[in-house]
Amino acid sequence: MISLGGIIGAGLFIGSGSLINMAGPASILSYAIAGLLVILVMRMLGEMSIVNPSSGSFSTYAREALGPWAGYTIGWLYWFFWVIVIAVESIGGANIIQYWYPSLPSWLLSLILTFLLTLTNVYSVKSFGEFEYWFSLIKVVSIVLFLLLGGAIIFGFMPGIDSPGTSNLLHRGGFFPNGISSIFLGLTLVMFSFMGSEIVATAAGETPNPAKAITVATNSVIYRILIFYLGSILVLVTILPWDSHTLLKNPFVSVLEMIKIPAAAQIMNFIIFTAVLSCLNSGIYTSSRMLFAMAQNGDAPRMFKKINKKGVPLHAILGCTVVSYISVGFNYLSPDKIFLFLVNASGGVALLVYLVIAFSQLRMRRKYEKENPEALKIKMWLFPYLTYATILAIIGLFIAMAFIDTLRSQFFLTILIALFVYGSFFVSKNKKSAKLVPVEKRMSS
Repeated sequence: MISLGGIIGAGLFIGSGSLINMAGPASILSYAIAGLLVILVMRMLGEMSIVNPSSGSFSTYAREALGPWAGYTIGWLYWFFWVIVIAVESIGGANIIQYWYPSLPSWLLSLILTFLLTLTNVYSVKSFGEFEYWFSLIKVVSIVLFLLLGGAIIFGFMPGIDSPGTSNLLHRGGFFPNGISSIFLGLTLVMFSFMGSEIVATAAGETPNPAKAITVATNSVIYRILIFYLGSILVLVTILPWDSHTLLKNPFVSVLEMIKIPAAAQIMNFIIFTAVLSCLNSGIYTSSRMLFAMAQNGDAPRMFKKINKKGVPLHAILGCTVVSYISVGFNYLSPDKIFLFLVNASGGVALLVYLVIAFSQLRMRRKYEKENPEALKIKMWLFPYLTYATILAIIGLFIAMAFIDTLRSQFFLTILIALFVYGSFFVSKNKKSAKLVPVEKRMSS
């Protein structure tokens, strides 16, 4: 269920309208191309995960394939990304609650939401799974019902509502109303909404049968993207006029109101709130497991590799949430400077993570074929050509961020934070070497 619903984030419900406004019906191609890239990256990750299931996931594989610097750098960048996501999602969840209870302070609600979901993660990994199961179930059922209702409108089965046919797809400036370039502009934005697909590989490492869990998750990612993302966007661009800023402000609500469903906005707010809680829950889990894995490899303080009687890395969870509490504080003390810097600096991390996964698979596949070929129960298609093509596409998308006004600051700040983390690896390495010198001298004497 985590593999099914984990890919459905609040971005699908909230951000899809602005993308449709920008690219028109062609936005379906932006989602299709981005989805294809994610499918390829997940196939690579699945190939490595089934041979070596690990809570550190791609950080562990990067360390083995490219060197300690790669595991250290991408591990800390990924941890930084999810710690900021925890703060952002808790603030988003607080804003939704304020829609129902406007008198409650947003900062207090943010802290309460983070604290409550920290408790579910601290109690046991099973409780994390249980909560994520129900969050995912709500999201999956909601999308399936939306697709059924949307399909009924499109095919003329909904009483009192005329089918739009192809009018919104082809008769408002054509399928590419803003040119083919808008597809690639949208593609850069869509990639970020898919971030989180890789959580399944991390979670599978803590299941009784990792190989089975990874196989199911890797193989199902194709129809998950086809049904949930491409299906939803196809319904939206067919039913709603792409140039309607009013209808696309909240496109899912607009469709529900078209069917005259009572309290459509309230229902949609509840679904979005569920998506936010799911992302918050997953963020705490993923960031803590990455911190735990890095501590095991000596890339983070040793205290974070301790686990309690239930096998939960308690210190790692608390470390992540404390940083998120501080980030939430920055949002209220300095929203336009410190917090905005943190959010923008984490913006391009998704592409860097996908890039490292691809480079790691390129190296590890050849190693597995030589040392343990029977362990390769999942294989990347058309290796190495599709891997090379994926690498080039991701690099192209990352560079494209520098030429898009809304993403340029994220591009440069992500590079800045990546260089800072990369440099800290050598500082940390030199400190460790300095501590070892006296020991070696004593041993030789």
